[in-house]
Amino acid sequence: MDSGKYFLSEKEPGLDPTKLEHIIKHALIEDIGKGDITTTLTIPKNKEIKALILSKENCIICGMPAAQKVFELVDIEVKFIPCIKDGHAVKKGTVIAKISGKAHSILSAERVALNLLTMLSGIATKTREYVKHIDPYKAKITDTRKTMPGLRELQKYAVRIGGGYNHRMGLDEMILLKDNHLKVTEGLTKLPSVPKGFKIEVEVQNLDEFKHAIYFKPDVIMLDNMELKDIKKAVKIRNDTKFKSHHLPTKLEASGGVDFKNVRKLAASGVDIISIGALTHTVKAIDMSLEVL
Repeated sequence: MDSGKYFLSEKEPGLDPTKLEHIIKHALIEDIGKGDITTTLTIPKNKEIKALILSKENCIICGMPAAQKVFELVDIEVKFIPCIKDGHAVKKGTVIAKISGKAHSILSAERVALNLLTMLSGIATKTREYVKHIDPYKAKITDTRKTMPGLRELQKYAVRIGGGYNHRMGLDEMILLKDNHLKVTEGLTKLPSVPKGFKIEVEVQNLDEFKHAIYFKPDVIMLDNMELKDIKKAVKIRNDTKFKSHHLPTKLEASGGVDFKNVRKLAASGVDIISIGALTHTVKAIDMSLEVL
């Protein structure tokens, strides 16, 4: 198992084709059901049309491969021509794709394709805003596991497209001792025996817990909902020479209540990671439309 595949990885922000197809097939079954009854009753079966997908807002485009796959799975003969690549910024009114083929196929695939494009572009756009907001500080903006069930693969892809990084994809990729683990085990007395290749992170909620955790030298300590003044103190303690002698100094992650009002101050504090659940759990979809010519 590649335990470092997603956690702060520098990997190219591609999509797993198998997982992408599985997600889209499920979405099409959900949306089309037994068939698009309106289109079937009103439009001749072999009617051919052309259409455009337009962005009605300034945004970072994300989800073009997903949209193209939607039309391909509905009808392999539909021609989908992307005009913009994922990760590119566009202005309101930009044509982002051109489509041609049977009207039945295009209209049946329309909603699933737009749902994916608008959601993923929303995530990528928000992520890019956060990344720009903390320039030139070294901190990395990351997501969390607070994703929409079944869509994590796509949502985390959108974070990468926006210039952010992925925290762990799932529970099998990293050891993260959160507050509930520590309550059940009655506190941190030692780090668990970690399988080769896995990173370990410990969550703390105050300076006393941090001072206790830092001596175990985990890979990462999460400073959960801590005040800025205490985060600065934690960074100073971590930077002490006694901890600098550690081969890979413990990274510090600020988490909880992060927004555009405080993210730059958090980055300036010296933390290495800023994790933001709102990148994926509170998504403002970008307004887009499919217009038949």
